[in-house]
Amino acid sequence: MSEVKVNKISPRSGTTVTLGDSGDTFTIPSGATINNQGTATNFGATGSASWVTTVKTSTFTAVAGEGYFVNTTGGAVTVNLPAGTGGAVVAIKDYANTFDTNAVTVAPNGSDKIGGDNTTDAELSTEGLAVTFVFVDSTQGWLVTDSGLQSEAPTASFIAASGGTITTTGNFKIHTFTGPGTFCVSSVGNAAGSNSVDYLVVAGGGGGGSTYAGGGGAGGYRESPGTASGCYSVSPLGTSPAVALPVSVQGYTVTVGSGGTSGSPGSRQGGSGGVSTFSSITSAGGGGGGSDPAPVHSGVPGGSGGGTGYFGSGDGTTAGTGNTPPVSPPQGNPGGIGTNPGTGGHAVAGGGGATAAGGNAPNCTTAGAGGAGATSSINNTPTARAGGGGGAGGGGPQPYTPGAGGTGGGGAGATNPGGAGTAGTVNTGGGGGGGNETGPSVGGTGGSGIVIIRYKFQ
Repeated sequence: MSEVKVNKISPRSGTTVTLGDSGDTFTIPSGATINNQGTATNFGATGSASWVTTVKTSTFTAVAGEGYFVNTTGGAVTVNLPAGTGGAVVAIKDYANTFDTNAVTVAPNGSDKIGGDNTTDAELSTEGLAVTFVFVDSTQGWLVTDSGLQSEAPTASFIAASGGTITTTGNFKIHTFTGPGTFCVSSVGNAAGSNSVDYLVVAGGGGGGSTYAGGGGAGGYRESPGTASGCYSVSPLGTSPAVALPVSVQGYTVTVGSGGTSGSPGSRQGGSGGVSTFSSITSAGGGGGGSDPAPVHSGVPGGSGGGTGYFGSGDGTTAGTGNTPPVSPPQGNPGGIGTNPGTGGHAVAGGGGATAAGGNAPNCTTAGAGGAGATSSINNTPTARAGGGGGAGGGGPQPYTPGAGGTGGGGAGATNPGGAGTAGTVNTGGGGGGGNETGPSVGGTGGSGIVIIRYKFQ
């Protein structure tokens, strides 16, 4: 292979040098650089720019064939275009996403035009904008051939928020509210990172009734399916149509329901629990347990309903209905029914729980148990909540068996002759146990509710 070494090639005559013949191939070896100091034509690259990586922060004059990153954080910038020649290209990109705050003015040279207008400068005022100008001719001057926004190629961003007691597990953050507060969102993230939150909202449980009394119903239990913040186990109530909640930059008021008051000799039915709320989710307080005598036998409706007191099915008394007001999936279940007075027994019923109705009294000496609660690992630990309160054991000389509290914080019914029902567990929404005839003759108070919010933060 022959080799020619020269420092310069000049035309023998005229101003044009021709390299090779049609069909020939010229190879530029690896590591070689072609430094164009003039104008390149017919290379198929018209409209492209070589980008200058020194960021511009003040007014400057562009050079044809170059693109510039312009930072207007410190104020507006003017870009003066070079004298237009056919095929010349200049590109401009918003470096700090601040064009919407401080715009870039693009000024043509002399009598050149931008988009056919030689009286008005162009203004770039859209956040994240990138624009390529190509000079066509004296009629239209500089025309925009390409434009785009940084938002069209988003990178992952994540929710950022404060409020409650905050813990982390892996890439997920958990906010736990055991009392009222505010979930403050400062960044909404995007779909590539995170833009919605999972939730568990449990209301306060109902209190147990006071005399031969039914157990209180559990607080309403509502949770999302866990799709927004990693794979963790949810209860059967975290199924379709429940969905994770999108959030916006704002403060969300969080309400945590208190437990219902206990029934007492002066107020025989148990009190209903308080509602818990987050965003568009509201869980109803559990219904109080029924009592003896009439007219307060019936259990009270609620997230889960209270169980009936003695004479539960003998005089038209009904159990407290659950899922009141109705939502889907249901937030709870009804209470149970006590014994008929014709049997000679005094056994009463349990309050409803998140996943099961309150137990009916199986015979005249055995009270119904509280309905079972629901278990979720939204806080990274499998935890049962929203169990119903158990019914009280009966009075008289024979032994009576009180109803057990439902799994998930339900209080047990009173023993005979112990008298007082067991309170629902704090921050589970468990119903209080029913009170007995003898002794203190009071029901157990309902357990307070809880709100837990979980999302991906990194």
